[in-house]
Amino acid sequence: DRRLLQPAQVCDILKGVILVICYFMMHYVDYSMMYHLIRGQSVIKLYIIYNMLEVADRLFSSFGQDILDALYWTATEPKERKRAHIGVIPHFFMAVLYVFLHAILIMVQATTLNVAFNSHNKSLLTIMMSNNFVEIKGSVFKKFEKNNLFQMSNSDIKERFTNYVLLLIVCLRNMEQFSWNPDHLWVLFPDVCMVVASEIAVDIVKHAFITKFNDITADVYSEYRASLAFDLVSSRQKNAYTDYSDSVSRRMGFIPLPLAVLLMRVITSSIKVQGVLAYVCVVLFYCGLISLKVLNSIVLLGKSCQYVKEAKMEEKLFNPVPTATAGKPAGKPQSMFKSAHGFSTDENGSMSVTNQPVHQKDNTPSLLVTSNSDQFLTTPDGEEKDISQDSSELKHRSSKKDLLEIDRFTICGNRID
Repeated sequence: DRRLLQPAQVCDILKGVILVICYFMMHYVDYSMMYHLIRGQSVIKLYIIYNMLEVADRLFSSFGQDILDALYWTATEPKERKRAHIGVIPHFFMAVLYVFLHAILIMVQATTLNVAFNSHNKSLLTIMMSNNFVEIKGSVFKKFEKNNLFQMSNSDIKERFTNYVLLLIVCLRNMEQFSWNPDHLWVLFPDVCMVVASEIAVDIVKHAFITKFNDITADVYSEYRASLAFDLVSSRQKNAYTDYSDSVSRRMGFIPLPLAVLLMRVITSSIKVQGVLAYVCVVLFYCGLISLKVLNSIVLLGKSCQYVKEAKMEEKLFNPVPTATAGKPAGKPQSMFKSAHGFSTDENGSMSVTNQPVHQKDNTPSLLVTSNSDQFLTTPDGEEKDISQDSSELKHRSSKKDLLEIDRFTICGNRID
């Protein structure tokens, strides 16, 4: 009650300051020099560099999420002494350094893709597209359960969105070099369509054979959709510490700050604003983007509520029922109790902000409707006792987790637990 700003407002201010600082820092990075430096390398070397950048992007995302979480927690936790606020400063500088380095990494990715588009024989672009088909070999012939497939689906969504942004950056840079000649756009259009089509085709083939070889029905994707919708709806709270879509992006391993910094840098360098009328157009365009975001939020929230109702998950949304944690007695007192509103309450009743809305991990009953054909994949521990099997098999069986209990910080979607 004594706070001047709500936790969500504090985090929004920090995000805005990080965006502005990193945007001005990106002006010291010369895109043209980077382009010619990469263009002078051999095709095989660029192919290896591009693969290394993809791995580095996932590692940066995983490490960066921890840095940002530490910053948000330090900035919003209750502090008994004023000098405790000094701890925000080192975390803030670490967050700025991370966003700046990650933005440079994505810029190198976009530059490598731009070199592939502008090569004469398109050999590099062909090799980079063939890299998508290696994904099929690395994932189709592995054993997947529903939870692993959910993680991989989230990773594919994040990867496809990032590729779309990279293609947009490539088109902007090329159009700027040709003075925004619309004829050059039609020259780029076939290559862009080829890259997007190959990405979609590889994902379709990969998921089709994974579901076939692991005897998983196609209805599981409706469960995945309902789980993501549940995340979005459950985090739409008045006292949430971040934007309501943050829990969905965290589950997918997507951090928008570096990508936003790079996109702002490319757009401002590609489009020159001169004159009063141009600034008026920029203000109107910004207002249009805000209106589009509000409209998109309303539509997403409405569709999410619809999917949650179809999956019959409203009871869990409004009436979370805590159960005993596996391996711990139900009546054992604990020092911290997690609430559904993103706060942790100790025994004295004091409140502190947690890093995400908590859904009672590892002690939530299964919420998704399963069929008999795939019961061996999604049956919770409580229902396994009713299945007529030997007790020795039950002891050695690994516990199955609900989709809502999957670690939201998982970045590598094809990781096999």
